[in-house]
Amino acid sequence: MRTVALLGAGISGFLGFATIASADESEHGLEAPNYPWPHSGILCSYDHASIRRGHQVYQQVCASCHSMSLISFRDLVGVAYTEEETKTMAAEIEVVDGPNDEGEMFTRPGKLSDRFPQPYANEAAARFANGGAYPPDLSLITKARHNGQNYVFALLTGYHDPPAGVTVNSSCWCYGKFCLTLSCVTRHYKYCILDLYIFCKK
Repeated sequence: MRTVALLGAGISGFLGFATIASADESEHGLEAPNYPWPHSGILCSYDHASIRRGHQVYQQVCASCHSMSLISFRDLVGVAYTEEETKTMAAEIEVVDGPNDEGEMFTRPGKLSDRFPQPYANEAAARFANGGAYPPDLSLITKARHNGQNYVFALLTGYHDPPAGVTVNSSCWCYGKFCLTLSCVTRHYKYCILDLYIFCKK
């Protein structure tokens, strides 16, 4: 459980270079706990090892479905990796560029100014691969969701086995107060609309 919490904290930190979003409480329903983040004080800073861990989890798990289209490799320099480490990481991807002098498009190794690669070519491909659901971009997820990093952490660490006598819909891979089928979330728990398609495909 400690490992899950650390991974949740890492991803929350990685996704949350940002401020916590604020909105009318009645609009968002189920409220996430407020966690004592070590970087929340005026003179505090992010745990860079945690951000690095969160990025690694994003690469290995989340990036197969979720994009981070507003984040460039250079945004990681000095935050989670050294410049040389980030250049090496960027060079591992191929980027379509051009046109060249002959009007042809070409591929080249990635560089620091390139954005993170996208998991799907377009929205239609993303929906087809995810049972009709469109995976939200995670670039600004802690700004786009009420209670920001608390929301992300509660979602990532809130899954558990259903209690005795409770049957989970066959299309849902998880159980928890932040994890219901999409139809239930959409109708009753606006708090986590659409974020659950990865666990609870409709």
